Amino acid sequence: MHSATKRQREVWEFIRSRQERFGTTPSIREIAGHFGFLSPNAAQAHVQALRHKGLLKTHSRRARSAQVVDPHFPEGERPAIATIPIYGEIPAGLPADNSQENEGCVLIDVETLGIKPSARTFALKVRGDSMTGKGILDGDLAVVEHGIQPRAGDTVAALIDGRVTLKTFLMQRGKPYLRAENPRYPDLAPQEELQIQGVMVALIRKRK
Repeated sequence: MHSATKRQREVWEFIRSRQERFGTTPSIREIAGHFGFLSPNAAQAHVQALRHKGLLKTHSRRARSAQVVDPHFPEGERPAIATIPIYGEIPAGLPADNSQENEGCVLIDVETLGIKPSARTFALKVRGDSMTGKGILDGDLAVVEHGIQPRAGDTVAALIDGRVTLKTFLMQRGKPYLRAENPRYPDLAPQEELQIQGVMVALIRKRK
């Protein structure tokens, strides 16, 4: 990293450490706050300089999509990293009103996670304990693929009668219903409609 200034190296290291520890890239405001910059423009200038010098790589137009490039890591040996947007939270409990907001991104090692993300892949923060029987805990990130036809037993992000929830998809006598993996919660059968927003393809548990 000989071409980077001392401050640029510090910014690069801060971004790298956040990605390794939390799996997400800090925002420009978070970088500015960490270093005590008076304006986010100063942080933006350092990030742009790191991109220009090949030390950050942007995968899309989304915010927080920059990935650090390690100059000591040969290109051919660098693990494949994918950037997945986080679209808010999903209740793993009683269904709640539908609300999706982009809350940044999570970076994943494709080989370790064992999936091939697409443009339809997104993540949701799990809130609640209705899926503990499947090892899905409050605070986990459910990685979901939109557009997959669910099979019986799949964990799905569903919109049931206008409210969202994370449950197990099942069929009974030709009719779909949702099952919680915690005996404290009831099965859910749609009164009007059931829309499957995506099938969970992976689970990410962040280190505390």
